[in-house]
Amino acid sequence: MSLTKVEKPYGRSYNFSAGPATLPDEVLETARDEMMNYKGSGQSVMEMSHRSKVYIDIFTRAQKSLKELLKIPDNYDILFLQGGATMMFSGVLMNLIKVPGQTEKPVIDYVITGDWSKKAADEAKMFSEFCTVNIACDAKTAEGYVTIPDQSTWKLSPNAAYVHYTTNETIRGLTFNTLPEFPEGTTVVCDMSSDFLSRPIDVSKFGVIYAGAQKNAGPAGATIVIVRKDLLDRSLPFCPSAINFKKQAAKDSMLNTPPTYAVYICGLYFDYILKHGGLEAVQAQNEEKAKILYETVAQSDGYYEVLVKDPRFQSRMNVPLHCIAGGEPDKDKMTPHELKFVAEATKLGLVNLKGYRDLGGVRVSMYNAMTVDGLKMLREFMNQFKAQNPPIKKD
Repeated sequence: MSLTKVEKPYGRSYNFSAGPATLPDEVLETARDEMMNYKGSGQSVMEMSHRSKVYIDIFTRAQKSLKELLKIPDNYDILFLQGGATMMFSGVLMNLIKVPGQTEKPVIDYVITGDWSKKAADEAKMFSEFCTVNIACDAKTAEGYVTIPDQSTWKLSPNAAYVHYTTNETIRGLTFNTLPEFPEGTTVVCDMSSDFLSRPIDVSKFGVIYAGAQKNAGPAGATIVIVRKDLLDRSLPFCPSAINFKKQAAKDSMLNTPPTYAVYICGLYFDYILKHGGLEAVQAQNEEKAKILYETVAQSDGYYEVLVKDPRFQSRMNVPLHCIAGGEPDKDKMTPHELKFVAEATKLGLVNLKGYRDLGGVRVSMYNAMTVDGLKMLREFMNQFKAQNPPIKKD
């Protein structure tokens, strides 16, 4: 029996986009209902002054809800900034390398496990006049970024100003399912853009956490920064005010106009997660979705293949895979079967499954708002596609 097109409210699809990502219907419905006249204020949230009482209440609630979700200690500030994680590649450096009492040129450590952590390290190298960048680990192999070396092999610097790593690499699906441990006193900076709020974490182990909101926390436009207060006096003199953590914390993220509407949606999303069981419930659902997908690949007799083979490092957020039996790839690194897979899936309402441009193939992104039902339908489609499209024989 052939599958029929997805039937969801409002004609919505199962959206597997790597970002901006799908949002919960309930969040979008609330935003819709409040669009024209927010709680009797006579205005839309996107029209409000960010300094008005009605908006300050929205903003403060978003901060409070995020603090409750992550159990953020009182000695941290929550900032809503702009520019995405890419802006923070240089932003964290300019905010953290002026170490009190240190007279020598500071060293900063980078752990590279994929494209985004490499971009962060490359950006840091632009500031070599002010610091020395030490690549403590580069996980790249002949097959690309497919595993993470044992932490005992990392070459961390003593007294580094900070160590930076990325929890989940969206492009190649390599992740830290178990977060690394660092020596006591290490200032740990973490880019959590693509698995932020996907599970509980101990915030107290980090000096700075930053994340673009558009994967698991809201729409594009808001950059969330959680920074320990004792780190607010370490910025370079020329750090731009808009990304200066101390200046923004002093003004409660309102030194300049924050991404007001994006923060509003983030707040709705935080409240939605709290209402539906918090991060423990989110983690359980994410594990269930990942299990469905990885088991489908494993049971395909080699028809489908994931890039990251070691379960310890397989992402629950982004899974790039190839249809190995699908023939020779084209200029976009897509085999005939993969092109057909994406096209037929799209017709059924399983959208945005095309792989990253440098890898080709298929990429399944299953952030918080993707449902278990979405993965079950994808599983049915993958099995049906395999049955109806036998391997292409090589000449």
